[in-house]
Amino acid sequence: MSNVTTSPLDLSFVRAQFPALSGDWTFMDNAGGSQTLARVADRIRDYLLTSNVQLGASYAVSRQSGARVAAAHADIAELIGAARPDEVVMGGSTTALLYTLSAAMAEQIRPGDEIVVTNCDHEANIGPWRKLEEKGAVIRTWTVRPDSLELALEDLEPLMNGRTRLVCVTHASNILGTINPVADIARLVHRHGAKLLVDAVAYAPHRAVDVAGWDVDYYVFSFYKVYGPHYAVLYGKHEHLAALPSLNHYFIDRTVIPYKLQPGNVNYELAVGCTGIVDYLAELGERCGATGPRRARIEAAFDAIAAHEEALAERLLAYLRGRNDVKVIGHAAADRSLRVPTVSFVVDGYRSDEVVGAVDESMIGIRFGDFYAKRLVETLGLAAVNGVIRVSLVHYNTLEEVDRLIDALGRAMPQR
Repeated sequence: MSNVTTSPLDLSFVRAQFPALSGDWTFMDNAGGSQTLARVADRIRDYLLTSNVQLGASYAVSRQSGARVAAAHADIAELIGAARPDEVVMGGSTTALLYTLSAAMAEQIRPGDEIVVTNCDHEANIGPWRKLEEKGAVIRTWTVRPDSLELALEDLEPLMNGRTRLVCVTHASNILGTINPVADIARLVHRHGAKLLVDAVAYAPHRAVDVAGWDVDYYVFSFYKVYGPHYAVLYGKHEHLAALPSLNHYFIDRTVIPYKLQPGNVNYELAVGCTGIVDYLAELGERCGATGPRRARIEAAFDAIAAHEEALAERLLAYLRGRNDVKVIGHAAADRSLRVPTVSFVVDGYRSDEVVGAVDESMIGIRFGDFYAKRLVETLGLAAVNGVIRVSLVHYNTLEEVDRLIDALGRAMPQR
């Protein structure tokens, strides 16, 4: 993170960047999909209307288009702290990219090789790896502790052995909100000669990503939850990507990274649109007092984001803690070092869909369900109440919005 002492977020500037926020609805289902920056949409439109041609031709517009797409890879590499742009693989979604990676890694799996998954991840980071059981892989499960609902490193150690090839874990749970210590996990995994894959879909909207600093092997998230379009990025260390087979046409060989893992064309306009996310975060960091390299400004922006989001989450969690009929699923305090502001809970005497349906009437968007972390919800015995109620806040939300949510929740779930 940046060492700059940041100023508070300028919320009038922040909210002006998201046209949807000027409407009648309050958006608190951001872990399902954030609102989109105007500058992202502007760049998508501009690309489509000025340089929408196939790459690789000799004429000027094609060269310009290629340069814009290449610049997008470079920008995203800087955003996530990657060493080089060709460590950035883009695709339609996190789920699609993980199935792509699983298909490519299948060549390296031998019968008896072991893969560790958790019981708290989104299914996108479980299902593709369980599919490798067809290749003879042995799947082991790292489970959250029933008392703390945390993944403990000491519980991972016994699952590791000389046959372990890959450990798959979420950076932040999309239900619990808990942040897992990926740098510590990476050290343990590497000590056993295995690789670490991190799903950061629920983390990347809230904190600066530093794939090289954490020494992760693979890292993936979706831009539509980080203020951008329906598109996603998979980072892989260069030597790992180079060792994978090509999933593209037969004449695209192993050396062509990342194209060999992007069958057909990447979505040019969405890739270019994602550069707006990077520029926005850098400008936000400047407004928070940061100077110097763009990366430092991005880190400063996320420092300010974390502080603001902690205040938002604490306002909501304080209300939930004050009720004796509510159970928070995850940390009940808003400590930014432990959690992101994705808050899940259940209420005695109510199904989760009942509460959310009543809140809808206040034009506040929250959500209920298992959020594709179905194994966790079933482990916790919450399927019978239609999963959890989830409020997922981001930095463009305000304390006033949280207060309106609290009022709506009070009407939706009067104490019985």
